Amino acid sequence: MAATSAAMTEEKGTSAGAENGPVMALRLGLRQVKGLAQADAEAIVAARGAGYGSIAELWRRACTGRGALRKLAAADAFVSLGLNRRQALWAIGGLDETPLPLMAAAGREAAPEPGREPEVVLPPCPMSEEVALDYRALSLSLKDHPMALLRRRLSEEGYVESSQLAALPRGRRVKTAGVVITRQRPGTASGVIFITLEDETGNANLIVWPKIFDRFRRAVLQATVMAVSGPIQREGEVIHVLAEKIWSLDGSLGRLAADAAPGRAADEVRFDVSSRDFH
Repeated sequence: MAATSAAMTEEKGTSAGAENGPVMALRLGLRQVKGLAQADAEAIVAARGAGYGSIAELWRRACTGRGALRKLAAADAFVSLGLNRRQALWAIGGLDETPLPLMAAAGREAAPEPGREPEVVLPPCPMSEEVALDYRALSLSLKDHPMALLRRRLSEEGYVESSQLAALPRGRRVKTAGVVITRQRPGTASGVIFITLEDETGNANLIVWPKIFDRFRRAVLQATVMAVSGPIQREGEVIHVLAEKIWSLDGSLGRLAADAAPGRAADEVRFDVSSRDFH
C-alpha cells in the first residue's frame, strides 16, 4: 500500500523512465470502498508509516479484522503489493486470528506471524468480471468501461453510442444507454429532470418531462445503467435525447461477473443477457 497519498485503494498510471518524467498515477481514497468502516480506514492510515510490504504486515500493524481486509481485497486495493483480488483473498484466508498469549493476557489481541503456505496458481479474472466487481466495491472502475463490454450486444439491439448522436438529424428517434453520472431537477425547470449518461465514447444528455418521470419513476431514480429511447433535440451545439421510455440495464452489469467463464479472455466472454434488459 503506497504511503505517498491518503490511503490508496487502487492505482492506475503510465510508467515512464527518467527521460520521460515522473510516473503519473490516479489513486482512489479508502472512503471509496463500500462497507469499509471509518475506524478501520483511520487505523490503516495511522499505522502506514512508509508503507506496507504485505497483507500480513498491514494486518499486524493496523490491527484490522479480516472483514476489513476482505473489503479492501474486493476493491482490488492490493495491486501495489503485486496481488490481484483472488490472490489477496487467498492470502487473507491464510491469516490466523488466534491472539498471541502475551497480548491476550494484556487484554489486547494482536495478529501473529502467519505460517508460510504453499504457493498456488489462481486462475485470472476475465476483464468483464474485474469491471463488474470494481463497480460492486467502488461504484467505478479504472480498468475498462462496462458499456464497452456490453457494446457488441447493444449494437446488435440497435443502441447508438453517445459519440454518434451529434451526426444524427434532429427529431431522429434513437436508443442509447450508459452509466448514470448525474441527475438534476432544478427548481426553476418546472419538474423537468436532466440526466447525463456515460458510455465508453462520451456522454449523452437526457431530458425527462414530468409525465415521463411519473411513468418510469423507478428506473429514473434507481438505475445505475440506464437505457432510453426518444427523439434527438438540438439547441445550438447542445444535443439532448427527449426521453419517451426509460428502463434499467443494471441486470446486464450484474451478469458481467456471473456470465464470465474463469480463465477465458475478456473478448471471448459470452453475455447471456436476458431480453427483458434490452428493449
